[in-house]
Amino acid sequence: MLILASQSGSRKAMLQAAGVVFEAVPAHIDERAIEESQSGKPPEVIALLLAEQKAFAVSCEHREALVLGSDSLVAVDGKRFDKPHSREEAEAHLCFFSGRVMHLHSAAALVRDGATLWTHAATATLHVREMSEEFITAYLDAEWPAVAGCVGVFRIEGLGVQLFEEIDGDHFTVLGMPLLPVLGALRDLHALPR
Repeated sequence: MLILASQSGSRKAMLQAAGVVFEAVPAHIDERAIEESQSGKPPEVIALLLAEQKAFAVSCEHREALVLGSDSLVAVDGKRFDKPHSREEAEAHLCFFSGRVMHLHSAAALVRDGATLWTHAATATLHVREMSEEFITAYLDAEWPAVAGCVGVFRIEGLGVQLFEEIDGDHFTVLGMPLLPVLGALRDLHALPR
């Protein structure tokens, strides 16, 4: 049995579209405390640790299950950004992102019986276009609060695609999980047919 240690709609949709049978169980960890304890480390290392910790937390409750943890972090000009806590914070994030390069780090980990079996991190580079205040206001009018749970304040599969002028990297990484490596690892672990 595979358990996704997340309630992320995007991650669930990716696995469902790929034909993977799983159960979603949220991981109860203090992500901000873990991030703070890793201050100064590269974002991809922190994303990987968060993915692993989510999988560990759920693995402790479901001992024999294979647990998939995943996490994404955004960094712009060396500064990490979390999910916005308010519309005002979302607006501030978007104003800061305007005209800059965003690095989106997505990581995944597979854990069984408290042991890490596999990890992977991937990075996508997103070139944010110059955005007017009018655009940001209209965008948040349409997308808030749906993007409150999105690191980077966007859903690439929706209006969020309008934030960017160029994207370098895997589409699934941008969606929040390096899906192709995950599927390969699931096949290697005999959780999917080869």
